Amino acid sequence: MLLALACSGAVADEPAAESSYAIPIVEIIGFDFLLNRYNRRFSGTSDYDVSWGSIRRNLRGPWVEDNDPFRVNQFAHPYQGSLYHGAGRASGLGYWQASALTFAGSAWWEITGEQTPPARNDQIASGIAGSFLGEPLFRMAHLMLKNRSEVPYVWRQWGAALVSPPVGLNRLVFGERFAASFSDHDPIYYGRLRIGGNHLMRDDAVAGDDVKRNDAEIDFSLDYGLPGQPGYTYTRPFDYFSFQAVLSSASGVENLVSRGLLWGTDYSLGKSYRGIWGLYANYDYLAPQTFRVSTTALSIGTTAQWWASQDVALQGTALVGLGYSAASASRNVANDRDYHYGVAPRLGLALRLIVGAQASIDVNAQKYLLGRVSNRSAGRDDISRVDAALTWRITGRHAVGVKYVWTHRNASFPSGNQQVSTLGTVGLYYTLLGLDTFGTVDWREQREP
Repeated sequence: MLLALACSGAVADEPAAESSYAIPIVEIIGFDFLLNRYNRRFSGTSDYDVSWGSIRRNLRGPWVEDNDPFRVNQFAHPYQGSLYHGAGRASGLGYWQASALTFAGSAWWEITGEQTPPARNDQIASGIAGSFLGEPLFRMAHLMLKNRSEVPYVWRQWGAALVSPPVGLNRLVFGERFAASFSDHDPIYYGRLRIGGNHLMRDDAVAGDDVKRNDAEIDFSLDYGLPGQPGYTYTRPFDYFSFQAVLSSASGVENLVSRGLLWGTDYSLGKSYRGIWGLYANYDYLAPQTFRVSTTALSIGTTAQWWASQDVALQGTALVGLGYSAASASRNVANDRDYHYGVAPRLGLALRLIVGAQASIDVNAQKYLLGRVSNRSAGRDDISRVDAALTWRITGRHAVGVKYVWTHRNASFPSGNQQVSTLGTVGLYYTLLGLDTFGTVDWREQREP
């Protein structure tokens, strides 16, 4: 299992000042019970009519691969798992302790939350991807509460609760009891918020796809624990991570991407290059207008920064990995269950060229190769996405940007049917930059005045 492989190289978490297993266990069981009651009342299906007989049957197995709607399996289940993980972290547990609790909480739901047979794909999505998503959400909530800001503290408390509801709940119920259980070691981070609109420039979609030519978009991203900071260490999972969430009027949740250093260390080459390398955890959910793809993966790779000159820096991440992935035949089909699973290679490259405090050029490329390793009977499904953006600072933290996104899918199926679709969109954005400008880390000696 992915979790077992990840745990084999783990470095022990720092001991918590105070922690509790009982609190998150009660919270997870209570949440699952309430979710079951809600779904039983409003879902319109009998899947949640749980009985002692269904629980005994699920305990005996077998585990299957279900075909619930794509958004349920690939988005809702990882988010549900992130709540399990957040409950553990907000109760003082370390990453691996909270991850084990997340895996157990997912299995509990599969056996007691639904009367349908437990699904191994849901166990991966909730039990593993849930931790890969939940840890960045927990750390972002911690940042909002810890760092000073012009935003009043009461509003930051609400914001932290929105980002990670278990953090908000436990602070409401237990106050500062677990406040000293986690220290982030003051990472250097770069955040930015884009608000704007896109126009479709190229549309080679599959016949029948209803593609909107214009849409509004909100795009938030955060790079946390950037390499090169003197004294900062990478001894715990997710001491470095990158997170992105994109909401679109055309697609809803279009992107939800998390990658974090699960196990690794830092390194240096000369005076101008600093980096980290090791095993990364990936959770990707991509849903542009013509298809959807999601993966829970482990990757080998590196993240680094190179000072090309006194004022020009190049940051980047390169990853090669393997994940359990799902891809849809089309995004707008009437039946939201038209997709297939497979173990798929995953390639990722992210580059950011930073010119002083004035501008940055970002290029982010992802590629997924379904059907190349397993489940070849479902066909071949190659998906590529390239996102290129120019951001120009106007004044202070305010900037403008232009972005071009190219997405391509080439799928062939045993029936002989082949689907090829390509979309190209250009967008204009207002950008609010984080307090750490464009995110450069300067470890060099200061120049003489």
